[in-house]
Amino acid sequence: MSTPQAQTQLHNAYQEAPETASKAPGEESLAPQTTRIMGRTSYLLAWFGGCVSIGTFTMGSSVVGTLNLLQATIAIAIGCFIIGTALALNGAAGYKYGIPFMVQARSAFGFAGTRLPGLVRAVPAIVWYGFQSWIGAGALNMVSTTLFGYDNLVFYFLAFQFLQIALSVMGFQGIKWLENVGSAFILASLVYMFYSTVQRYGDTLSANLLTMEGSWGLPFWGATMLFLGIYSTMILNVSDYSREHQQGTGPGLMTTIYSMSILPCTVFMGLIGYMVSEATGVADPIQVFANAVDNTPLLMTTLMFIAFAQVTTNVLNNVVPPTYVLMDVFKLSFRKSTIIVGLLAFATFPWELVKDGSAAGLQIFVQTYSAFLGPIFAILVVDYYLIRGRELNLDHLYNPHGPYQGVNYAALIATALGAVVALSFSAVSWYASLIPAGLSYYLLMKYWPACKRFSN
Repeated sequence: MSTPQAQTQLHNAYQEAPETASKAPGEESLAPQTTRIMGRTSYLLAWFGGCVSIGTFTMGSSVVGTLNLLQATIAIAIGCFIIGTALALNGAAGYKYGIPFMVQARSAFGFAGTRLPGLVRAVPAIVWYGFQSWIGAGALNMVSTTLFGYDNLVFYFLAFQFLQIALSVMGFQGIKWLENVGSAFILASLVYMFYSTVQRYGDTLSANLLTMEGSWGLPFWGATMLFLGIYSTMILNVSDYSREHQQGTGPGLMTTIYSMSILPCTVFMGLIGYMVSEATGVADPIQVFANAVDNTPLLMTTLMFIAFAQVTTNVLNNVVPPTYVLMDVFKLSFRKSTIIVGLLAFATFPWELVKDGSAAGLQIFVQTYSAFLGPIFAILVVDYYLIRGRELNLDHLYNPHGPYQGVNYAALIATALGAVVALSFSAVSWYASLIPAGLSYYLLMKYWPACKRFSN
């Protein structure tokens, strides 16, 4: 949209369109969402299925010896509520106006400036897309080898990736049904894995799991923050998803939906990792289950869970963000963009990323891009709530020649300042960066004359 008049017509159409209307698969655009296909239950299940991270097992094992079982459970629950609050805060603009992340960011960063938050969100998504596809293909290959004696990892990786591309081009219609149906399998698998853990290691689990004093101090509150890293990227572009949720849900209920969708998987996976690590001394329960040669059903369930979890997580969280970035930067259609994103995942050479020698480089990569996630989140929240008073001008957001053209240097300066603080306090980088980034952005927007046009 290049003119305010054209955007006004689009905005009016958005306001008048029925939210219950159907939407064809792959019919996605950057325009304000006129058709919202997810009700509360469907939206909760979508997040449930899309937020399964294998790394949660390891996070659960990391608090062994520090927290008892009750403390670990409560810490996970509090962490999920913090994540839910952050998602509700930053997703409010997308939910109210039906705009995606790349459009939401224009008021804070400018049309050209959105390349920075877009890059910060898109590049890691593509890297993890390829990485997780390789992990999922490896799980399928192990199932094939165990049951049929057929071992061909390259074949399964290619098939797995092209399957995900095919699912992705269907857009949120496909995502909705994949996540809704997949959540049932994921929950059933986790319940079985949890039950098997208790049955297999119940006799050897230390009584300290329940009776040890543990800590309600800094280690406890530090544990509540462990799980944030998994969701910090999704917190950034949550508007890409909230614009699909039908209107009528208040902020409190929205926070509950996010928290409750994340809580079950996080609790089950965190406690499985916690108990397995306590019983065996091995931090990775997948490795423990994979060696459970006397329990083929458990092994098959675990491997299929790994494979399926990669699909539900990739399609929702690693395809949509870079797809919208490509649509914004190169003016491509949704389907073309998803195909390109799927092919770019091959270019990450995931078979190299999984090697032990790549671990150090991958860790540096994660620490580097993570340093920008907190500052950008803080800027978006301050911009929407304090600078705009929760009122956005859609004409300006869709007019590349309007007041938001170019770059808002206040956002870039605040991002850089927050990133420096984050890198200086890597253990709590996301939290440490919030106040410096948010406060500096607010002051620059209020008192720097060069930012005046962005304050409209």
